[in-house]
Amino acid sequence: MGGDGVSNHRYPCGGTMSPTPHRIAPPRGTPRLSAERKLLIKGGDWFGTGSGAFGIVSRGPNGDKPRFPVARPGAMRFLMLNWRDPKNPQAGGAERVTEGYLAALRERGHEVYWFAFAFPGARREEELRGIRVVRGGGKGTAILAAWRWYRRQPRFDLVVDQHHGLPWFAPWWCRTRCVAYIHEVLGPIWGAFYRPLTAAVGRQQERWTHWLYRNVQFWTASASTRAQLERHGVRRVHLIPYGVDTRALPVLPEKPLQAPIRLIAVSRLAPNKRIDHAIRAYALLRERGVDARLTVVGTGVDEAKLHALAALLTARWPVEFTGPLPEAEKDARLREAHLLLHTSMREGWGLNVIEANALGTPAVVYPVSGLLESTLHDRTGVVTPTETPETLAEAIEALLREPERYQRYRVAAWERAKEFHWSRVLPVACEWLEAQARGDPAPAQTGAHS
Repeated sequence: MGGDGVSNHRYPCGGTMSPTPHRIAPPRGTPRLSAERKLLIKGGDWFGTGSGAFGIVSRGPNGDKPRFPVARPGAMRFLMLNWRDPKNPQAGGAERVTEGYLAALRERGHEVYWFAFAFPGARREEELRGIRVVRGGGKGTAILAAWRWYRRQPRFDLVVDQHHGLPWFAPWWCRTRCVAYIHEVLGPIWGAFYRPLTAAVGRQQERWTHWLYRNVQFWTASASTRAQLERHGVRRVHLIPYGVDTRALPVLPEKPLQAPIRLIAVSRLAPNKRIDHAIRAYALLRERGVDARLTVVGTGVDEAKLHALAALLTARWPVEFTGPLPEAEKDARLREAHLLLHTSMREGWGLNVIEANALGTPAVVYPVSGLLESTLHDRTGVVTPTETPETLAEAIEALLREPERYQRYRVAAWERAKEFHWSRVLPVACEWLEAQARGDPAPAQTGAHS
């Protein structure tokens, strides 16, 4: 739960615990040190993390190669609970931003752990960018697996319970400070994956879960998501915008809006992303005589269905499916495109919108939570009036008739994207997470992203 700024912290499972900072020689009553942390007393090898922070690499009894980094003395311990980690085949934008936050905490000298679902071929434990990834369980069993692992660990200073439809219920078993992290309230997304009755149950339990967590400090990136949580009874929601690795072009090159109009969709190919709407809008444009091209970047469970749909609707004007691309090649495709199309049911933010903007490409998006903030209508791009392929095609056609408006969007989107680079976002995010771990009272927020 969010810190209350007092010396003893009360937990929802009952009782109190004094949040004693970790140190090399802990006083009587502090948790037992792990074998790796005991090595801090005996000595270790210092290494630089690349950001000016330092840590210690633990070595085995025979001086063999380090097993994983151990944080410097006085550092705090953070745990992220998230159903996927970056190596999971289903990992997406949520895992990318989570990795960004955790890697930054590690570079500031803290111990950082990430507990996630196991998946076929995955190692039980491994290190990614200094983050210790631990895997166990799956749907229906991961919470128990996390609890069994957790009870054998030294005390963490902060546990982050990341929600994806279902939470980890960590405030009731972690016995330390805990915050909830959520990208979006799923709402209609339940209906994209489940039958009507199951989807209705999913939506209801999500509302109930938020009410249950009403006194837990939440953290999200979107004002839309904050508003939805507050409607469900949550009392404290902190906004931290997402960051992107993509750096804005140093100079915005010319890109005339002339044929062929290059359209691109970058997404996991899943039902909630509605890439079929982009394909249908492209077919409408071609039928109306617009010389356009559509490229779809990504992979997922709907890939075969989308190939079949494209073959049916656009056989004369083939859609290019690239599959997943390396970041450099994906960025090159975004830079070449005239417009990014985003047709998701709901987003936490819409990372690829900002990535495209940084490379001089504005977006045409649906009017849904998250996308309403990553694209500012008639300033950095276009938000369609409704969520249909017809209005998507009409918005593109209208823009083609006003190339000067397109160029205005390009410049504004490019300038705004500079605000969302990780170099600006991470220091603020890390300071807030460190304050939560210490139990510092959070100041009131003001502004769009404050």
